[in-house]
Amino acid sequence: MTPRVTAFFDALDEVRRPEVWIDIHDRARVAREASAATGPLAGLLLAVKNNVDVAGLPTTAGCPGFADGPALADAEAVARLRTAGATVVGSTNLDQFATGLVGQRSPYGGVRDARRPDHVSGGSSSGSAVAVALGLADIAVGTDTAGSGRVPAALQGIVGIKPTLGVVSTQGLVPACRSWDAITIMARDLETANAAMAHMAGGPNTRPIPHDAPLAAPPGARVAIPAELPGMSPGWAAAFDATTDRLRAEGVVVEPIPFDTFLEAARLLYDGGLVAERHAAVGEFVDGHRDAPAAGVDPTVGAIIGAAGLVPASHFVRDLGRLDVLRSRSMAVLDGFDALLVPTVPGHPTITEVRDDPIGVNSWLGTYTNFTNLFDMCGVAAPAGTVGDAQFGVTVLCRAFGDAVALDLARRILVEPESVAAPGAASPLAPAGPWIEAAGAPSVDLFVVGAHLPGQPLEAELTGRGARYLGGASTSPSYRLYALDTVPPKPGLVHTHTGGAEIAGGVWRVPATGLASFVRALPSPMTVGPVELSDGESMTGFGCATSALDSAVDITEYGGWLRYLGREVSPGTSSVEPGRHAVEITG
Repeated sequence: MTPRVTAFFDALDEVRRPEVWIDIHDRARVAREASAATGPLAGLLLAVKNNVDVAGLPTTAGCPGFADGPALADAEAVARLRTAGATVVGSTNLDQFATGLVGQRSPYGGVRDARRPDHVSGGSSSGSAVAVALGLADIAVGTDTAGSGRVPAALQGIVGIKPTLGVVSTQGLVPACRSWDAITIMARDLETANAAMAHMAGGPNTRPIPHDAPLAAPPGARVAIPAELPGMSPGWAAAFDATTDRLRAEGVVVEPIPFDTFLEAARLLYDGGLVAERHAAVGEFVDGHRDAPAAGVDPTVGAIIGAAGLVPASHFVRDLGRLDVLRSRSMAVLDGFDALLVPTVPGHPTITEVRDDPIGVNSWLGTYTNFTNLFDMCGVAAPAGTVGDAQFGVTVLCRAFGDAVALDLARRILVEPESVAAPGAASPLAPAGPWIEAAGAPSVDLFVVGAHLPGQPLEAELTGRGARYLGGASTSPSYRLYALDTVPPKPGLVHTHTGGAEIAGGVWRVPATGLASFVRALPSPMTVGPVELSDGESMTGFGCATSALDSAVDITEYGGWLRYLGREVSPGTSSVEPGRHAVEITG
């Protein structure tokens, strides 16, 4: 048995949180699967919200009578995580039928906060969030329609990634609102969540990632924030202000925007006709079992879903039209911004407060989350400090397929909370590129040697197209470098048969559409074509026309543009007299 598996089962006895789980695989099975696991996620233990199929376990969706036996196969998202090496330990509790943001609407018991057991865990992915926060699971699958993945992540001080709708397969998910459901991932740190998403995303019938999907937030990104923050608990608005101050210190432009259309859409999800989708998902079962105690239908959930079945079709169509108007107006307000930053929740209620007002408190918790999927936005919920004893979190939201931008900005915000994880929890995984690249975002790697390097005058021509800098690289020793007579100053790289040297540069990963538009706008005498790197790889890179070399200065002896600007000669680099060229064009 692996040490991680031993630690898991020991911790189950130590933390004594049975309400977190609906089913747990037996020790022998978990040990056997963990020992045989291979792949980048090997060694990580995975918990799965029980409205997502796990082979061999009943999918109850938090309602005992709903399951008709063990699932025959994993949901696609779970299967992909298993293939990458994660080991499933069990299924987790939830607000029944994913209807709630409090984590208390379950016949398996209300899930308590990991740090303060008199407070709610948040929901509906309550068990998944607490399992991660306590270190029982290293990663957990949740779902998110109105905030069900982000809300408990915030209250538990962990990371929750809610991807663009359709990028993660929902095959094997019991729907809440089929049009707006997303499967999410949770982890105690951003890099582990990113790595898990990289393997969970994709698969049959998923939404293709467009060729212009950005791969990073640009330097000096512009982030919108709500001009007003209604409903915030004492101290929570100040915590949000502290987060925006940290962003500004990172060079991010933060500006307030009108937020009324976002808030109206948030109310529309539950207070209008759109709630009819909840009845379409599981209403037939709920209507037939509300008066059958053995079925275990939660009274609050039953009332919500039952009422949703009475929504006239005309009201549903009317509110879809209103949603289109609100989405259009809200996206227009976000024109020119790279992201929207919001507090994930406005406060952290106690279990008693939810018991006294189950509908009102639940709606309050969704103030800053309900509109997200209605507007086809993606997001990363990240811990951002504390307010007294409560965990405070924010969410970076972006337009569809802006997942890498949200991830990038979340890295600049995140404040690691004091861990409550049980001994034996896995260490964070190493930083890697944004998960959307592994999920198939179309891109091209571009080698540059001069004015497009980070910090140079033309860097924005690439970052403005969503490019991500991968790091330094050098050519093979078959190139010469010239200082061209251009504005702004830039070098020209040329291939030579004799007397060449390695030339230092760097590599950008550019969205495919971005590179195409960049090449179309490229001014003379620059060209783009294959460049041979020092490791033998051929990569798209810059060259220049020979007609530009007559007035150029050979700067090969410096070994790179930045060394030339600093007038630092590269040791061992040969040189030739300016104007004497033995070159061929790259491009």
